[in-house]
Amino acid sequence: MSEVVAMAGQAYMRQMQAHPLRTKAITSGVLAGCSDAVAQKISGVSKLQLRRLLLIALYGFAYAGPFGHFLHKLMDRVLVEQLTASPWNNMMFMMYYGLVVEGRPFGHVKSKVKKDYASVQLTAWKFWPVVSWINYEYMPLQLRVLFHSFVASCWAVFLNLKAARSIANTNKKA
Repeated sequence: MSEVVAMAGQAYMRQMQAHPLRTKAITSGVLAGCSDAVAQKISGVSKLQLRRLLLIALYGFAYAGPFGHFLHKLMDRVLVEQLTASPWNNMMFMMYYGLVVEGRPFGHVKSKVKKDYASVQLTAWKFWPVVSWINYEYMPLQLRVLFHSFVASCWAVFLNLKAARSIANTNKKA
């Protein structure tokens, strides 16, 4: 079993060397999809919403992986990342989730972002600096997006659950 894992790790690293952007995009997409599946199961759905899962995976593939690829090439300091990428990424995810995944009208999404963004970003600033420090201090450059994408999949579970709670609270008031 350990030989299989070692061979898979070596194959992954060869792909990372030969096709870094593609490998990071695919990895981010898969991890984003997995995080949504976990979030859906934790929130109690009986049957996975495949469309939602695929849209979240698309976000990881088309945006998060490529953005991380170029971000980690350009930034090597935690503070800069936290003041630039973190607010942008959280805003992008919240907008994408509301508009594309939930299919809500722009006015509703804008209102929700206005209500929840500050608490999401403050939580991010408590969590992500530690992750970024570990990433920059201990991860080789070619593994930073993989590490970041893995942790981001955990963060996405938090964002998904926050969104689900917010929708449940809105439905109770209606």
